[in-house]
Amino acid sequence: MRFHLTLLIFGVITIGTGCSPEAGAELKAFTSDGCSSFPDGTLKQKQLWLSCCIAHDKAYWLGGSYEQRVLADKKLKLCVEKVGEKAIANLMLAGVRVGGSPYWPTSFRWGYGWGYFRGYEVPSNQERALAEQLLKAYEANLKAAKKK
Repeated sequence: MRFHLTLLIFGVITIGTGCSPEAGAELKAFTSDGCSSFPDGTLKQKQLWLSCCIAHDKAYWLGGSYEQRVLADKKLKLCVEKVGEKAIANLMLAGVRVGGSPYWPTSFRWGYGWGYFRGYEVPSNQERALAEQLLKAYEANLKAAKKK
């Protein structure tokens, strides 16, 4: 059933966006928008769970299997619970489970570092090595920006 649904969604996205499978062949540099369309923290602590969202973005950027996505979403929930926000953690989990599908044409979907249509493809060892390099470059840029 999941295979047929995947094919149907693929057809809709391909027709609707003009994207082809080849479009997802190269990993883009890591970016994070924090908690996407959700606050990064409370009114008093504006970045309370932002680090949880950035860690989650790293997993979503690279993508992988369905099971890896489920694990990434559970880690987000646990991280937000650890900062003392269990209700927010449950709300965020529901949001990412619905809105994070690799089949949505969004900038925060599972595997957003790749072009459309990658789906639940597990990165190869070579792709993982490239991802590590891109994440190191991201971290270096953050450190450089903090020094300024």
